[in-house]
Amino acid sequence: MDHVRWGIVGPGNIAHRFAEQLMHSKTGTLTAVASRALGRAEEFAAEFESRDATINAYGSYAELYADPAVDAVYIATVHTEHVRLAIEAVEAGKHVICEKPLAVNHAGVMSLMEAARRAGVYLAEGFMYRFHPQIDRLIQLIADGEIGDVQHIDSAFSFAADLLDDSRLKSANLAGGGILDVGGYPVSAARLVAGAATDAPFADPTSITAKGTVGPTGVDEWASASLEFASGITAHVTCGIGLAEPSSLIVYGARGRITVRSPWLPSVENPSFIDVERPGEPAQHIEFEPAYSYALQADALAEFAEAGQSPRMSWADSQGNARTLDRWRAAIGLEYPFEAATANIPTANGRPLARRDDATMPHGTIAGIDKPVSRLVLGCDNQLTLAHASAMFDDFVERGGNAFDTAYIYGGGLMERLLGQWVAQRGIRDDVVIVGKGAHTPYCDPESIVRQLEESLERLQTDHVDLYLMHRDNLDIPVGEFVDVLDEQVRAGRIRAFGGSNWSIARFDEAKAYAQANDKQGFAVLSDHFGLAHALDVPWAGCEHVTEPSDREWLERTGTPLLPWSSQARGFFARADQNDRSDAELVRCYYDDANFERLARARSLSSELGVAPTAVALAYVLAQTFPTFPLIGPRSIDETRTSMAGLDISLTEEQVRWLDLRSDRMG
Repeated sequence: MDHVRWGIVGPGNIAHRFAEQLMHSKTGTLTAVASRALGRAEEFAAEFESRDATINAYGSYAELYADPAVDAVYIATVHTEHVRLAIEAVEAGKHVICEKPLAVNHAGVMSLMEAARRAGVYLAEGFMYRFHPQIDRLIQLIADGEIGDVQHIDSAFSFAADLLDDSRLKSANLAGGGILDVGGYPVSAARLVAGAATDAPFADPTSITAKGTVGPTGVDEWASASLEFASGITAHVTCGIGLAEPSSLIVYGARGRITVRSPWLPSVENPSFIDVERPGEPAQHIEFEPAYSYALQADALAEFAEAGQSPRMSWADSQGNARTLDRWRAAIGLEYPFEAATANIPTANGRPLARRDDATMPHGTIAGIDKPVSRLVLGCDNQLTLAHASAMFDDFVERGGNAFDTAYIYGGGLMERLLGQWVAQRGIRDDVVIVGKGAHTPYCDPESIVRQLEESLERLQTDHVDLYLMHRDNLDIPVGEFVDVLDEQVRAGRIRAFGGSNWSIARFDEAKAYAQANDKQGFAVLSDHFGLAHALDVPWAGCEHVTEPSDREWLERTGTPLLPWSSQARGFFARADQNDRSDAELVRCYYDDANFERLARARSLSSELGVAPTAVALAYVLAQTFPTFPLIGPRSIDETRTSMAGLDISLTEEQVRWLDLRSDRMG
């Protein structure tokens, strides 16, 4: 883009900085400004108008988004509004730079980036310091080994402000406090340096310990954290809104140190320079010409608009930063009221939850369940907060999914509570299929089924689960006793259909025969491991797999619906490497020549189709000649999207047989 016409949303202090420096941009001009108070927008426009340029002032953000004369938007509102306003902007076709943090937590960042990806626009987090020439020089000094191997990083950004309790920085309801306001700077710098030291764009810490003070208004007034990276590099980061500590960025190496004197807000009035100090040598003092970081940030949009993101602050980098800030807050016990497990968290876009028009999710039927069941079932065992769960679950529904798998033991009951709270607040109980599991060893008996189911229903805030699976089998108990108690729960209305997870085919057949002989409802589904990679062993005690030829024959002959877990082999198709045996479980369960041949064939086909090998592995499961409803366990929206690409792949019978080595020809 040669010329970018900018609109500003939220004419506050930071918006003023952006507007002042935008005048030094090579590509951008200010075209419009919006505020909920039209008078504020008009005052702002008048301040920056010139004889040659008129700035439109709007009393609503929607008016600015509808202005065809606006190409890009700078969002400078309070933290809690960033995600919704940025989604509205990208859906209006506007490129966006959003003030940091992009969102209050990683969940919001995921949702926003997915919206920007769908819209095909540029999105960046407003860490303008990353665009100043001193950062390029810092990275080059590290890459050149000027101070030897990097060992430690000290990074701080704080200020001591005399704030009233109703200030946004003191408000827990507005996500106030130091970590989100300024803590992102030292964290992002530490991650940047730790990455540069290992020839990577950034690095995420493997461990975090932290201390801090949460004040009477419920926000962090100061906080510090110690980070450790996989490389062995350590970092200490500090921030605060009530802490008078100079801003700093110091990198310590084996042969010296680098000090960035004005790391975050270099300006004409506050000039920047870098000192490189090595024992026994004269210090190297590096000065920089005045540069306007906000203008450089704006020019990056023009340069990388087609790519959608700038390499100076990529989406992956922003996601890693958000995860780190989440961990920092968790380490000091800081949770905002609107993040609580009992909170009412709205959708990211603020609209009622609905399936998108472009959703491609197919659905199937399971006997006993009176509603369609999405062919993919989302596993509810990787979500630790309601915010994360809501983002993941909302995205799944928008893609056409409606089936959710949880269990009594997951997270000690937390996963059921999160799912139940989300379903209740979305008001969609009649639309979703809840798959509940119980009776895990050592509590695999009829009495435990009744007791655990009652507790699960309370956690889930519902009077029934659509499909109940026994999580394990207990060979010491006759199958008839299990069928009897499950049939009783059906008749009581607490479950609609039931089945066995990690049951052998022999025991499953025995249970069905008992039900038929005694006029009871029988097992409707089986949930064992099945996938393109054949299991050499199972990851947990008591698990069962159905990957042998005789298993396939039974599944095809009986038409029993299968809910396979680990259908993508727990990452085998994403990261398996014959020379990397660091993941002992992956090696034990999947490493053999036949599976690596299946992996090679999946990679070959994925390259031809332009998708990830994991998508091919999922498409393989969906293409079986018996009904399958694979369980998937993504930890992020990115992983959901990558997996669900398998829905768009229609494998032929010849391709299926070639992938699983039953044929040497793909057809």
